[in-house]
Order: sequence, then C-alpha cells, then structure tokens
Amino acid sequence: MNGAENKQLLEELSKSRIFGDYQKAFSEATGMPLSLRPVETWQPGLREAPHENPFCALIAKTSKSCAACLEMQEKMAENPGTNPRTITCFAGFSETAIPLRFGHQLIGYLQTGQVFVGTGPDAERFAKTSRQLLDWGMKTDLTRMEEAWFHTKVLSKEQYDAMVRLVNIFAQHLAVVGNQILVQERNAEPPAVVRAKQYIADHQDEQLSLGQVAKAVNTSSFYFCKLFKKATGLNFTDYVSRVRIEKAKNLLLNPNTRISEVAFEVGFQSLTHFNRVFRKVVGESPTDYRRRLPGGRTR
Repeated sequence: MNGAENKQLLEELSKSRIFGDYQKAFSEATGMPLSLRPVETWQPGLREAPHENPFCALIAKTSKSCAACLEMQEKMAENPGTNPRTITCFAGFSETAIPLRFGHQLIGYLQTGQVFVGTGPDAERFAKTSRQLLDWGMKTDLTRMEEAWFHTKVLSKEQYDAMVRLVNIFAQHLAVVGNQILVQERNAEPPAVVRAKQYIADHQDEQLSLGQVAKAVNTSSFYFCKLFKKATGLNFTDYVSRVRIEKAKNLLLNPNTRISEVAFEVGFQSLTHFNRVFRKVVGESPTDYRRRLPGGRTR
C-alpha cells in the first residue's frame, strides 16, 4: 500500500466500532488514554484522547513543551520493530507506542501511557519539572500544574507491562480487521466482481486459477483481470491469498489442529507455500502467530 492508502485505512480503523469500543473500555478500566495515530504526526500522540493526562493537556498548549512531547514521540518511533517501545518524558511520565503492522508494512501506532511507572510523584521531582517549564518560558498557573502532576496515576512496572500486553494483543486483532477491510468491497462493485468473490469464497479450499474464475462469471480472462484489480485494488492471486490466510487465522485458534492441516484445509498445496504466503500477509510465520495467541502453543 502507498501512503495515501495507509492514511485512508487508518482513518477507517479509527472510526471502526471495534476500535471505539476497545478505546472506551480500556480507558474506563485503566483511566489511561489510548489513541490510534499515523506513523508521522504533528501533534502529541495522545492529544485530546479520552482520559488524557490533565498535566499533559496543559503543557500541550505551549510550543516549547509541545515540542518536547513531539521529540519523545519521535524517539518512540525510531527504528520501529515489531515490539512496543516505552519512553519516559521530562516530567517523569511513561508513554508506549505499539506498532500496527500489515505484514511487513508499518501503518501506524496504538499509543498509551502518561502515567508514573514504579516511582510516584514527590516534591523534589515536581520542583525539577517546574524549573524546566519555567526555563521554557511557560506561562501558566503552576498551582494547577502541580495539582495535575500529583494526581497522575502511578502503576507498578508489572501493572504497566500488563496494560501494554493488552494493547499489543488488541493491535493484532486490529490488523485482522484491517486485512478484512482490504478484502471486502469498499464501493459498489460490478456484478461480475461480486459473483467472482462469492465463487472464490465457495471454492477457496480448491485449486483456483484466474481463467477458471473468469469463466465462472462469464468474462474473458483479460477483461476479468483488469476489472477485478480496479474494483478490489488487489490482483487475483493476492486476493485469493488474503481470503485463505484470513480463514487460516481462525483455524489456528484451535490448538488441536496441526498447521499442516490448516494449510491444506484453506487450499494450499504445500506447507512451504503456505508458510511463505502467511509470512508475507501477516508478517510472521504461522507458528509464531499461534504462539502469541492467548494460551497459544505450536503443533
């Protein structure tokens, strides 16, 4: 996907019911903010998110302090891998960015934090923080700042790490939703494409060729190839692969089903080919994907 497609998909995910429900439940349960942000953004990642830290909301109104938050955000995004990254800001708050990937492609981050981890607030730390704010020329009511700072949530490292794991698990589910958006029809599609999708769904566990599907919907292979790519944004082979991999993900939830059985059940003729396509679409092997599922084990 290109940058414009990434942005469009991220907007769709941010408006999706699953993200809205999870964001609300997470924030109400933890008192912490959660946002879904692009790879590159020009404001702090948790700005105006539900349950934003009041101290952070105050300092975001000044350019110097805001610049410090953006610098921290850039550090969280440096050399992005597949694991969450946590940074502590000048005020002592921890924030974490959890990469959201489709295959090998990074499209954004789930971000949370703005809490003390391990050590809570004390007068000495606030004095240091307030001096930094004054050095930046920040003009605000320090009494309000102090009250907000001392009322910031404090979590143990174990508690915070558990919260990050919850968000990381959700990031994996959100990636599945993103793949479904790529596969599903976004606009009204030509009848031939609608019929082709249904044919693929009905026969995805069989060997499928473009010519076979084109014949089933009464079009030439050449015309069908162009029509299908224009309507779905995917070529025929990639679309079939995504359909099969989405079904494979569901089958992998059953720990008693062998990976080789999953491969053949969704239509792959060899385990090697299945592993290669799964890694291309999901960004990791079926074994690693299953291992990271709750209660996951390999077979």
